[in-house]
Amino acid sequence: MLMAGVLRSVNFAVVSCNFPSIPTNSNTRKSRLVHSKILFPTPSISPPQLHSLVVSHRQSRRDLLIRAGRANDGELSEESRKVDGNGNVVEEKRELGGSRISDWTTSIFLFGIYTVILYYAFQLSPNQTPSRDTYFIQKLLYLKGNDGFEMNRVLVALWNFMGLWPLAYSMLLLPTARSSRGKIPLWPFLVLSFFAGAFALIPYFIIWNPPPPPIEEDELNKWPINFLESKITSGILFSSGLIFTIYAILAGTDAWTEFYQYFRESKFIHVTFLDFSLLSGFSAFWVYNDMSARRWLNKGYWLVIASLIPLIGPALYLLLRPSLSALPSNTEKNN
Repeated sequence: MLMAGVLRSVNFAVVSCNFPSIPTNSNTRKSRLVHSKILFPTPSISPPQLHSLVVSHRQSRRDLLIRAGRANDGELSEESRKVDGNGNVVEEKRELGGSRISDWTTSIFLFGIYTVILYYAFQLSPNQTPSRDTYFIQKLLYLKGNDGFEMNRVLVALWNFMGLWPLAYSMLLLPTARSSRGKIPLWPFLVLSFFAGAFALIPYFIIWNPPPPPIEEDELNKWPINFLESKITSGILFSSGLIFTIYAILAGTDAWTEFYQYFRESKFIHVTFLDFSLLSGFSAFWVYNDMSARRWLNKGYWLVIASLIPLIGPALYLLLRPSLSALPSNTEKNN
């Protein structure tokens, strides 16, 4: 008797998933119950197995809604239940749009990290040599002539890296990291990244809402997509990154020791290196995102690991990745 009652309740749940309002006509109700039994023809199945089938049915419906482009908070509302061995509901909660909840969780997490980084950079980082910081910035911007002081070679390499990272991110994010669901454009964040680095890009990472919009064929031949997709551009980026990496490695032990001392004393150098580390850390994800959009994961997956090498890894991927012109005019990411 208990098993029959469970079967009837599950059949009713399946019917209600597909028909939110059930007519009162008894004949119609009976025919639908008979139809639902065709879905679950084995009467000897255990209650936990029945529950898993119902969950699978609801998940399949949810996936169909997403693929049909009709997935919104209302359509994806579903119940999450925990059932004991007798089929009784012991815990129940309602979740609205599971994928959206996950997205907001990631955004909140990134916002928290961003807040901590800003607080550290402006309040906790060392600031023992503000006048020397001003002098270094003037030297690096060529605002001071040759006064006989030789800049630290590791610092020079780091400064040039920071000029190359915004170009690398522009090539990674345009057009495959644009948001089709958001109204905030990407390009202002990329422009600001040439001055503020990761501190300008992370706010976009927080509000990023994939998938990207389709790419029109004529858009591939216009600025800036044609410039960012050019193998000449990626070749210059990779060569420059390799040159400055070798330049820093060959600087010698004394130069690295001096740079470490600067790092402990100077807010300018400390925050710049923090910015460099953030850009290096986030790059692997955006390489993966761009690779997925270009449907190249099966061939270029090893480049995701290689992209952990600061600048050189992402630049190598940009040099080897397939062109968007070889794909359909759509950059939706693979699930």
